[in-house]
Amino acid sequence: MEQCSEVFDPEELSVLGSPYDGAATALPPSMRNPENRTAIAKLILERTAAGEAQLACLTNLLINISPQG
Repeated sequence: MEQCSEVFDPEELSVLGSPYDGAATALPPSMRNPENRTAIAKLILERTAAGEAQLACLTNLLINISPQG
């Protein structure tokens, strides 16, 4: 995974918390471990740094795989 070097302000991080929480909740209980949670956070931050379009695609994916979808 690429290292994300973008700096985000607290407001941006607050907004990114929702997709992170949704993705973490979508994991089966057996996969809810620190390594997977870190991977999800990195993926969200990388896509956000790459641009809003990629974040929108990621958010749509997370919504669709979420049990609450």
